[in-house]
Amino acid sequence: MAVSAALRAAITRAQNADQHSEPVFSPLRGLGRGRLTPIDLLGQSLSTIAPATGMVFIALWMITYSPGYVGLAAIAATTSAVFLVAFCITQFTRRLAAAGSLYSFVFQGSGIRATLTAGAGIRATLTAGAALVLGYLGISVSVFSQAVPSLLDTIAIVGPDVRGTAATVITTVAIALAVAWIAVRGVRFATRAILVVEACSLILIVVVMLATHSDTTTAVALPNPSLSAVPFLAMLTVLSMAGFESSAFFGPEAKRPLISVTRTVLISPIICGVLFVFAAWAAMTGHGATIVGAYFEGTASGASAEVVLAVKIGMTCSWFASTLGCAQAGSRLLYSMGIERVLPAPLARVHRRFRTPYVAVLAFVAVSAAGVFIYSDTVRDDSGSFDGVVETALVCAYTLVAFASWKFLRRIGEHTSLTRICTLSVSTAGAGLLVYIVLDGAVHGMWALPIAALAVAVSGTVWSSLLRRARPESLLMVGAFDSVETADLLPGAGTLLIDGDGRRRLVPDRGTAEGDSPEHGR
Repeated sequence: MAVSAALRAAITRAQNADQHSEPVFSPLRGLGRGRLTPIDLLGQSLSTIAPATGMVFIALWMITYSPGYVGLAAIAATTSAVFLVAFCITQFTRRLAAAGSLYSFVFQGSGIRATLTAGAGIRATLTAGAALVLGYLGISVSVFSQAVPSLLDTIAIVGPDVRGTAATVITTVAIALAVAWIAVRGVRFATRAILVVEACSLILIVVVMLATHSDTTTAVALPNPSLSAVPFLAMLTVLSMAGFESSAFFGPEAKRPLISVTRTVLISPIICGVLFVFAAWAAMTGHGATIVGAYFEGTASGASAEVVLAVKIGMTCSWFASTLGCAQAGSRLLYSMGIERVLPAPLARVHRRFRTPYVAVLAFVAVSAAGVFIYSDTVRDDSGSFDGVVETALVCAYTLVAFASWKFLRRIGEHTSLTRICTLSVSTAGAGLLVYIVLDGAVHGMWALPIAALAVAVSGTVWSSLLRRARPESLLMVGAFDSVETADLLPGAGTLLIDGDGRRRLVPDRGTAEGDSPEHGR
């Protein structure tokens, strides 16, 4: 009888529910909500990282400088450090979904509401945003610039040698158009396609490493790193894992985002760490020389034409997948900033059919393509400084989100001994690493590193000052994240309203008996 009475009461509430109240929407409702599965999210993260390319470069440096088991241990330790960063990020992903990822998380960790006075929390948030934009654009330019010659080399193996300035320009534009088309076409299509591509590349590289053995070393001419071999390998590992958190940009588009995004953020660095340690072991034991030589030297290394072609195709696909992954993640960041109006509002436009931020995609890809031309002409010979700038930006973002997670958990009273140790350790280590990068850059005359660190440090202050003068209302909109909307509620569950403080409240429907109120009996 009690069940029947409760059912009758629920039916009555649904019938009496006020259906004419103004609906409340999520600020990120333009995106296709609830479409991505855990497999899609994993594909996004792995594509951005491009572990296949990281394995080859780690093997290259291991062969060249022979750090031995110390280098292997450095890679393993760095993977553990990145996992701790992932653990800090999941303190947010398990509680909210935001298209701005770390940028939005830093704001939530500040514990203050956005105000026109643009306090320290806003400045830290905008600093994290600037660091992420710089970091993801830098990764995109780096992998994009590798995809172009890799594709041309592959074409030269199976057909005419078309390498040259004109071919480089045409290939760059063609890749940019392909990336933009796939990214606009739909996130599910893109993530699944690139997961297949990256998985095939990884299988190819692992098989070649296991099946071949050579005691010869590569003849590739490499610049001397500014650091000694072990610290350099650690920093190379961090850079190779950049983007492991990119699935967090897709929280609003994921099914069960608080669970699926959290798991992906934790799993991605573990998978890549295992692959990188394997690549280092292969290089130490003579199993990495063949694939390194095949990619960098072609048949001149002694590898067969078939192996060279297979490696070139695998690496080219991996570079392309990483370029696409960066475009998808970076476009969500720009979209989130467009929603908040801290960047131009057109970036928030969404394709009516595909539900993707097409303007943000086109803008990100266009800037990346322009960066490739600049990189090829002026930066390629000093790639160490370029990579250092990108790493500086990423370490800054990771440090800020780690500290923000410490503040966030302390504010909501959910700290444990483990979370305190992890968040404070990562914050301290990140700050120390930034200081080390700046000092090392100054000592070795790599002035781009301290300049980049200074630029990122002041970016939040400068950005907030400009917004306060030009578009002060945008400071009240920072921190947008996906939230429940009227369409998500069952009939009769209540009415969703926004109070004077801008907070969402679920109140009983008008016409509901007081005894049947959702809050009755609490």
